[in-house]
Amino acid sequence: MKNVSKPLGNFLIAFSVIGFLILLLPLIIVRFPTPHSSIDRQGYFISIPKIQAVSPIVVGVDPWNRAEYERALSKGIAQAEGTYLPGENKLIFLFAHSSGMPWEILGKNVPFLRLDEVQTGDELLLTNGGKEYIYIVSEKKVVEANETKYLQATGENELILQTCWPLGTDWKRLLVFAKPLHESF
Repeated sequence: MKNVSKPLGNFLIAFSVIGFLILLLPLIIVRFPTPHSSIDRQGYFISIPKIQAVSPIVVGVDPWNRAEYERALSKGIAQAEGTYLPGENKLIFLFAHSSGMPWEILGKNVPFLRLDEVQTGDELLLTNGGKEYIYIVSEKKVVEANETKYLQATGENELILQTCWPLGTDWKRLLVFAKPLHESF
């Protein structure tokens, strides 16, 4: 019996180490820059240089329809239905997951995983149809999950990014507010 338990113990230790590394891999990979060449430069996408995040944006997603927004989030970041596009000088509301299962993080490169690292004064870049819009972070706050007033158009030219907080939960929402700097071509 002694001869059987040693190989089995070694196997279980190796299996545990490999499993642990698989769980850590997404946290390591998101620290690497996203290859900008994989993004369609003529589409609609966001780039957050501070956290090296680049992701396409799916327009007109109903934030109250879970099936619809989950489909959209599997493709990138969702823009809430009823909010506007860059250049229309009104509210743009974007939301995405900040965490997920390890295989989802690897497959989807969860764009807002590191959103909490963004600080006041950091740049956010929206590109739509080859035109770039630069926004500067003006505020960051954590709110209750049921605080939905931020989805309501205020008439202001503002960008709001939203994700669940803390990581791995849906208890609260992390909001990042940004104001436009200027347009560049």
